[in-house]
Amino acid sequence: MSFQPVILWTDALVYLLLLLIAVTIWHTRRHEHLLQPWRRVSASRTGQAALVVLLFYVIIGLLDTLHFNPRVDPGAPGDAVYSTEVLSVFDVIAGPLRTERETTYSAPFATHLFSKKTVYRPDGSAVREYPRLRYGGSHLDEHGNGKLADIVAKGALGALQGALVWLVLLLVLCLMQPARLLRLLSGRTPTPWHVGAWTALVVVAVFAALWELSEHYHILGTGKVGEDVFFQALKSIRTGLIIGTLTTLVMLPAALLLGIMAGYFRGWVDDVIQYLYTTLNSIPGVLLIAAAILMMQIYMSNHAEQFSSLTERADLRLLFLCLILGVTSWTSLCRLLRGEALKLRELDYVVAARAFGVADFRILLRHVLPNVMHIVLITIVLDFSGLVLAEAVLSYINIGVDPATNSWGNMINGARLELAREPVVWWSLIAAFGFMFTLVLAANLFSDVVRDAFDPRLRQQR
Repeated sequence: MSFQPVILWTDALVYLLLLLIAVTIWHTRRHEHLLQPWRRVSASRTGQAALVVLLFYVIIGLLDTLHFNPRVDPGAPGDAVYSTEVLSVFDVIAGPLRTERETTYSAPFATHLFSKKTVYRPDGSAVREYPRLRYGGSHLDEHGNGKLADIVAKGALGALQGALVWLVLLLVLCLMQPARLLRLLSGRTPTPWHVGAWTALVVVAVFAALWELSEHYHILGTGKVGEDVFFQALKSIRTGLIIGTLTTLVMLPAALLLGIMAGYFRGWVDDVIQYLYTTLNSIPGVLLIAAAILMMQIYMSNHAEQFSSLTERADLRLLFLCLILGVTSWTSLCRLLRGEALKLRELDYVVAARAFGVADFRILLRHVLPNVMHIVLITIVLDFSGLVLAEAVLSYINIGVDPATNSWGNMINGARLELAREPVVWWSLIAAFGFMFTLVLAANLFSDVVRDAFDPRLRQQR
């Protein structure tokens, strides 16, 4: 084989999360009462548009989750020797974006470096000037003439290619029936699928145009070591999604189990659980996270032989950050579930089940748990954007993910020194802010739709 599959800890948890989502979808499709709220979500124009944007981020994140070690010399006979470098499928697709690096900073769509350097001419004289980039705009002449027209032409070509891909995908989804496609795009369907379709066209066309331009220019400039900022921003998507989703796997079991037990059993069980989450809430979260990350750094420094690559080391720190965020964020959901369980235990069907001698844990599983899942789902969706922002804040104060990990927080942290330069290097900060803002905005809009669809009180008010 020309590669050796690698499964990092966070990769394994992502696969587990996908399995849980698949099982949930299968279970939901078999129960009409579970399908009804999701039909209300699909009937929302805002929800469809936000979901398309979220799916774009998810696809890139999943491509960046399939890791492998490349073979050192695929054509050599004998036993295969694999590199210790860990790559992903997205790295292979990105190709030149990952490998073509300049020497230092360059502005978006620039053809020359951002700072002057001493250049020696053939006659031996030295002059201070802006050196030509090795890759950005290399197909243009020395002075970059015709750059604007070239950008417009290549951007239009990429957008057209993206529109063609979008059209083919829609035809496949419509079972190759043009009449059904026209009905969908014109909005003549019971569910407004045309909103999602047109949003997908905008997303695909814009991304295809940027991708086409990125093959010839550094569309968001380059960083201090010449790495393409557009590539950094795309690679940071996986980190943001992992922080926002895997933390849920950590906090959900504790919040569910302790919350419904506290509300259902009351008495000393309720007192112990309340004391537990009240004590945990009294500890400043930032200090707890900083102490845990420091302990992890000391452990990794003393046991460096356990990590075969920097990627595995950085992945373990990312996993540990998810664990710490999960430990510090389960208390609010636990408190909500406790209050809901206190109400549910007094309802007639729960009282009747206890009167017939049904075991308490069977009542919790069959009667209490299904009736609090709407709170769980709403809280998870609402907390996603907060966790993505938390990673950026923690990385900004150097207690977040490993510096070797691509993340929006690390990009913002690195931009502190860049903003102190003269002239200012602004594009790293703007790129991280733009990608993070789009993800958080889409997540917030989608969470509002989910909350309206699953919260029975809001539906009654409307």
